[in-house]
Amino acid sequence: MMSISNNFVFKALHVVAYIIFIGLCIEAGGLLVNFVFSLYKPEMVENLYQKLNIVEMYERSQWNFFGLYSFILVIAILKAHLFYVVIRLMHKMDLSKPFNSFVSRQILKISYYTLSIGFISHIGRQLARNLMHHGLASDNLNDFWADSQAFILMGAVIYIIATIFKKGVEIQNENELTV
Repeated sequence: MMSISNNFVFKALHVVAYIIFIGLCIEAGGLLVNFVFSLYKPEMVENLYQKLNIVEMYERSQWNFFGLYSFILVIAILKAHLFYVVIRLMHKMDLSKPFNSFVSRQILKISYYTLSIGFISHIGRQLARNLMHHGLASDNLNDFWADSQAFILMGAVIYIIATIFKKGVEIQNENELTV
């Protein structure tokens, strides 16, 4: 049985998850619109979302620009989708009986998305560093992959919890069948 304060905290976290999801959708949408504009109106590159000024990179190498921008886009979309999965989990989760296969699958998905964000961020960061060695300034993109190690660590922890949760659901289902 869930206490009133725990129920309040769960609902407050649900609202926070919605706010984060909306913010991430706005960010991903803004980045996507800017990407499309940069394809058709390259003069817009200097006015990108969040004041990204990577005109020099665009002018010197469009392949590097589109490559790094693709990493930024994928990371932003994965973060928004991660919170969509979290919200979906919170909507359908029955707090009186949380151990079921749906919750187990959703937690596993959350771990995969978190790990993916971490690994893609890490690859993007390494590519940006490599481009800096070739004289292309990309240090203003560091905010997009600053948390790569944290995402990898968090994804690993969530994966371990998901594995334990999955085994717990299997044991619970076996016990229900034998009774």
